[in-house]
Amino acid sequence: MSSLLEISPEKLARLIGTPKCPALIDVRIDEDFDADPRLIPGSTRRDYRNVQEWIARLDSDSAVVICHRGKKLSYGVAAWLRHYGIAADVLEGGFEAWTESGFPAVPASAIPERDANGRTVWVTRARPKIDRIACPWLIRRFVDPQAVFLFVSPSEVEVVGDRFAATPFDIDAPIRWSHRGELCTFDVMVEEFGLSTDPLLRLATIVRSADTSRLDLSPQAPGLLAASLGLSRMYADDLEQLEAGMLLYDAFYRWCRDATDETHNWPSPKKDS
Repeated sequence: MSSLLEISPEKLARLIGTPKCPALIDVRIDEDFDADPRLIPGSTRRDYRNVQEWIARLDSDSAVVICHRGKKLSYGVAAWLRHYGIAADVLEGGFEAWTESGFPAVPASAIPERDANGRTVWVTRARPKIDRIACPWLIRRFVDPQAVFLFVSPSEVEVVGDRFAATPFDIDAPIRWSHRGELCTFDVMVEEFGLSTDPLLRLATIVRSADTSRLDLSPQAPGLLAASLGLSRMYADDLEQLEAGMLLYDAFYRWCRDATDETHNWPSPKKDS
């Protein structure tokens, strides 16, 4: 049972992927990180020795601090965060307890280099519909909550990526983050980021079905397709559409995780006697 100022791996797993997830801060020392160079989804590595330097850039009023076994490093950093008015808990048992519980972890090697402000930067084609909204949702909820997305003309994606150190995705080119055979880019990201949980695999099927016009793969796909096309007509600004789409995918994810067995049955009309 978690003690005061601790959060269990099970409780944290329920928060990850939701808009209410606190900032996740990994303060493992290099030796421990090098032994298992993966990250809890959505977490960012920070040097515990420089906590007073990076704490000012922490854009959150709550945090969970992660070290190797949930001992002195995470407790010390959490205490500093609370000193600055940030509600901070320690992950019970640390990263070791997380992995022993069988929860997913993101290979650090799969995450693009971050910019000077600690954010990953991505670039794709303008006027997104499905995959180009689903992928940013996945990245912000499970990889980098501060990720930046640039939407540009299709012919300029690779050049912009090169000039502005942005990672291209979902374009018609032989790059890492794009369609592979029958898989859409969202499928590829779920696999490459080590996020193949049942809810995300279920969501990936819905996204692939809607994105590739194979609506027979999932009965939920026509609804996602209709909502996505509707959003694309509602918003002329791609970033505004992305923000609206975040809520859409939040809802689909929670259905995939928590409500697939729930039905809504309207009472049958009574027959006249």
